[in-house]
Amino acid sequence: MKAVKVCTLVLFFAGLVLPWGYTSPVQGEAATEAPTSMDLTTNGLVDQATLDGDRAEFEQIEGTSDGIGPLYNSNSCAACHANPITGAESLSTELRAGHNDNNGGFVPATVMLNDGLTAVANRSLINDRAICPGIVTDAAGVAHDFQETCIQERVPGTENVRTFRRTTNVLGDGFVEAIDDNTLIQISDNQAAQTGGKVHGLVIRVPVAEANNAMRVGRFGWKNHHASLLSFASDAYLNEMGVTNQFNPTEVVCICDTVDDPEDQHMEGRPDGFNNIDGFAEFMRSTKAIPRDLSIANSADARAGEQIFNSIGCAICHVASITTAPVGTVINGGALTVPAALGNKIIHPYGDFLLHDVGTGDGIVQNGGPDSQFKVRTAPLWGLRFRNRLMHDALSLTCGDAILRHGGESSHIINRYRKLDKSAKNELLTFLNSL
Repeated sequence: MKAVKVCTLVLFFAGLVLPWGYTSPVQGEAATEAPTSMDLTTNGLVDQATLDGDRAEFEQIEGTSDGIGPLYNSNSCAACHANPITGAESLSTELRAGHNDNNGGFVPATVMLNDGLTAVANRSLINDRAICPGIVTDAAGVAHDFQETCIQERVPGTENVRTFRRTTNVLGDGFVEAIDDNTLIQISDNQAAQTGGKVHGLVIRVPVAEANNAMRVGRFGWKNHHASLLSFASDAYLNEMGVTNQFNPTEVVCICDTVDDPEDQHMEGRPDGFNNIDGFAEFMRSTKAIPRDLSIANSADARAGEQIFNSIGCAICHVASITTAPVGTVINGGALTVPAALGNKIIHPYGDFLLHDVGTGDGIVQNGGPDSQFKVRTAPLWGLRFRNRLMHDALSLTCGDAILRHGGESSHIINRYRKLDKSAKNELLTFLNSL
């Protein structure tokens, strides 16, 4: 027992040099803490009435007359982001599939619909729901009979690379969007330097739809396939709800579709060109970050557990503190200027928003190219206490299970965890339960 304690102490002091947090250069005054709350009050980007209106749109249940489908997963944004409040996670998952070619490269799935008459090709997302067979109501309220038409997607046996992805938290994502690209790049570089290359987060650049596909460092989604919240909202509106919009104007499949494209609608009382996807993005940008449970965080066990978390190396990827770009920084390919509500703010995501191979990679490639095939984004741990299904695929049910699933880049860190005595492991779990 004493030997283990000594080992833990040595690791703690070794961990003092690890990157627990990263603070970017600040222009002018010192950085301040980002606001946190679970009451869905504004972070200051917009007034409360505007945030409430955006939230109502985020929660709005869509029907076929609004353009939902023909293939979709959920009928509102909040259906996938709602536990315990709108914008957080849920038990919803999405299904992705494909196969590998002769060289081991990933090829997105091809799914045949309507008794083999129509192919949905080169698309890894397999939607769970479809609007037909059934009676479909169009935008004018006219009902159309598609009871003899079946377009439900089903994974073919040939598409043998398969995975589930759980939905992600979007609360506080305005601060994540406001992180400068160079900050994420430096975190990646620091990881490689601190670990002799054992840990090295993959940085990928992805198109920003609202800036004519200008490239920016990705940070949203399990594959970091988006860098801006408006691009993220546009993609989800089409692929998760089946609603075409300004940046994704083409249906995945047109069978049973009765609403003219683009189907995204103007938000009442807002300027011309301000549509639902703009409201979704504004809602996410206006939310506060998730706070810790201070009743747990201030306990002796949680404080000890945090030291262990840092000392064994968890904080190398689950970065505790990141500072957003200075106010006035132009981001998203020139489409957004960091406002005072989001700029120069310190957030505590316990994540690095980078892609890593920790042995659980799903083999799917999206915007990241072949290097990303077996890598997934580090799960930000803020809001961890609200989740009962963990890791990207929701297949781990306890924090202990999730920790022990880690391998690959994190193998040496997990080996340190395995050597902890029961008391130290319990302290670590108490800390995690405060997040």
